[in-house]
Amino acid sequence: MSVLDKARAAAAGSQTRVVFPERDDPRVAEATQRLTADGLCIALDVSDEITEAQVAALVSARGMKEALARRLLQKPLYRAAAMVAAGEADAMVAGADSPTRRVIEAASMAIGLAEDVAIPSSYFLMVFPDGREFVFADCAVNVDPDAAALEAIARASADTATALLGDARVALLSFSTGTSGAGDSVERVRTVAEATGFVGPVQADAALNATIAAKKGLGGGDANVLVFPLLDAGNIAYKLCQELAGAQAIGPFLQGFARPVCDLSRGATVDDIIASTLVTIALAQRA
Repeated sequence: MSVLDKARAAAAGSQTRVVFPERDDPRVAEATQRLTADGLCIALDVSDEITEAQVAALVSARGMKEALARRLLQKPLYRAAAMVAAGEADAMVAGADSPTRRVIEAASMAIGLAEDVAIPSSYFLMVFPDGREFVFADCAVNVDPDAAALEAIARASADTATALLGDARVALLSFSTGTSGAGDSVERVRTVAEATGFVGPVQADAALNATIAAKKGLGGGDANVLVFPLLDAGNIAYKLCQELAGAQAIGPFLQGFARPVCDLSRGATVDDIIASTLVTIALAQRA
């Protein structure tokens, strides 16, 4: 059973409350109508009124002055994130009509990062026509992560894969495998590999092909989590997989927050929004 099939089965009748701050967008409106009709979630609009619990989520948890909190809560993204932080919703799906940075700002301010997480990051769930499923990270947020940021991305991605795919086989990708190459990016990846125990630095073919991995002196060759050294590489790779291999790219999802937050692509279709919501629900049920 695919991740989406499992997520749909788990969502059915679960009554998970998902807030959609962009219900005015026709795609979001249609997606929420279908999700509700199929009994897959309780689709919430942003609350009509600011609640004291929402204010408290910003004041007590974030150390913000009440006047500023109330001003921020006039904005739908912030109010939706505060609904999640206050326990009025279980997860948030946004981004169809908002830039990624705005979704991250709202989630950072209201929900905050999970314990021991240094930075937020993103991933795509990649589903290939042959049934293979992968987590690709980071493809949308961190442009040029240093070693500490790359380690945070790798660890968060491993947690995500464990939750969605059942296990995490992480490959820290590079243009070099093992000690065959040198350079700033290679050394950064090597530092992360030593700190985490994940495979790397490793070229993509060795990460995915056991025969090539063996020739290069590596075990595995069966990664299901691909961590890219730069946003350039991750973003280019997932789009190439879409266009040349017919892969379905579900997301991007934000990871590292205390509660699930989905950052939709602004080009998302209705089906994309439904798929992303199902995955978000699956994560909310484990949170």
